[in-house]
Amino acid sequence: MSPLHAVAIFAAGVAAGTINTVVGSGTLITFPTLLAFGYAPVVANVSNTIGLVPGALSGAAGYRRELEGQRYRVLTLAVVATCGGTVGAVLLLVLPSSAFKAIVPFFIGVALILIVVQKRLNKLLGDRRRGQGEGIGPAALIGSFCSSIYGGYFGAAQGILMLSILGLTIDDKLQRLNAIKVITTGTTNLVAGIVFVFAARIAWAPAGLVAGGSLLGGVLGSRFGRLLPPNALRGLIVIVGVVAIIRLV
Repeated sequence: MSPLHAVAIFAAGVAAGTINTVVGSGTLITFPTLLAFGYAPVVANVSNTIGLVPGALSGAAGYRRELEGQRYRVLTLAVVATCGGTVGAVLLLVLPSSAFKAIVPFFIGVALILIVVQKRLNKLLGDRRRGQGEGIGPAALIGSFCSSIYGGYFGAAQGILMLSILGLTIDDKLQRLNAIKVITTGTTNLVAGIVFVFAARIAWAPAGLVAGGSLLGGVLGSRFGRLLPPNALRGLIVIVGVVAIIRLV
């Protein structure tokens, strides 16, 4: 690996860590970067998954204020993410990659629609649980589990999908839900990465560079993302999601 390649991979890690913390979909930066430098798709995917874990840790630390009063939610959804991420990682190892990637743009599109119509749907559903409690229902658990399976398998725009699910199933401020998203997606990457360590080939040099970059990006993302008003955050989510669909298609 040349110094230029190393710098490029590290920079991609910084960008991915930032975007994952603010919105989600950082994989669409690091994964194509690793492919461009000649790594096989599965190797690039598993190395990228491991590399993005530190970014979730630093991002969660930056969102610690928004995580206050959500211990039950965080612990519950972390367990769900552990189960879903494990299933997704196993699917990546046993199924052909084309089977799932073919419908990735569909999942991202659905997530964007849910983000846009979230407020209206909540009103139609008669959801009036305003405040900052710790309530969590079956819909949130099921949706988070499915999102975590997807995240363990590929992960591109998992954050967008997870945030849309949380927004529809938990009535709370968007920034507080975004903090939960950082935890759950990070947990998914962590458990999937553990599976890959024992069962897949990993390119440790690029994984380490992505890890260092994402660690810095998570700090930057938490500082920037926490300042965004809800409408601006939704707008950014839609923009990133549309770009993700275009790149995948």
